[in-house]
Formats: sequence, structure tokens, C-alpha cells
Amino acid sequence: MLKLKQKKIAICYMGLQVYLNSLNKNKRSKWVKTWKLNREKFSDMVLLRELRQNDPDDFKNYLRLDSEDFDYLLKIVGPAIKKQDTVMREPITSEERLVATLRFLATGRSYEDLKFSTRISAPSLSSIIPETCKAIYEALRADYMKVKQFTF
Repeated sequence: MLKLKQKKIAICYMGLQVYLNSLNKNKRSKWVKTWKLNREKFSDMVLLRELRQNDPDDFKNYLRLDSEDFDYLLKIVGPAIKKQDTVMREPITSEERLVATLRFLATGRSYEDLKFSTRISAPSLSSIIPETCKAIYEALRADYMKVKQFTF
């Protein structure tokens, strides 16, 4: 009788463990890590705004462009890299996309390293940077990469 009671208890315990494990599996994971949620407070953008207002030389050193050139580039590339706002989340702005790309080009840092200063995930950076580079190329190609026609 005692062994049967122990078996029933063991079966109930195992059933409880299976049930608890299923609860943990069904728990939704977070869409974004919490440290990335405060992008507007702690990313490069705050530093960049400060540099633009108070120290234009450091702004130029940071992005390898002065603020006028940056604004011009953002104006011509911005519409091509802008993403639509959705109900689920706000998009990464055109300015943030351009800053991340210029910082990548200026420093050669890896996406994994760049994600900490931009607060944009490495997988997102891996699509943002090539997309922005393509948009820059398309926008500037006609003016800066003129091909001369040769006649033979």
C-alpha cells in the first residue's frame, strides 16, 4: 500500500513539473531588451546633439562630416531610409540610421560593438547599414560619380 501511494505521489509530482515547464515555455519573450528601450536618452544621438550645439569640431570628428554636410546628406537620403510607424513600435529614425552608418564607416566597429552606443540591435544594424549605404550611393551617384563617354 505504501509503495502504491509513493508511486502516485511521484506521478503527481512529475505531472506538476511538466505543467510548470509548459507555463515557462508559453511565456512571451520581450520584443526588445530593456536597456535598448531608452534609446532617446542614452544613445549616440544625445551626445551628437550636444556636440552640434557646443563643439562643432568634435561633431565633425565624430561623424567625419560637419553639421551642414550631415544635414544635406540627411535631407537627400532621409526619405529613402525612412520607415513607417506601426502600432507595435516606433521605427528607428532616418537620423539614427544615418548616424549609425556614418559611425560604422568612420570607425569600422563591428555591429556587436556598435549596438551599445546606438542602442540598436546587431541584426537591425546588419540591415540598416547596407541599406543606408545603398541609399547614399544612389543619392550621390549622379553628382559625384560621373562617367565620361569615350568615343572610339
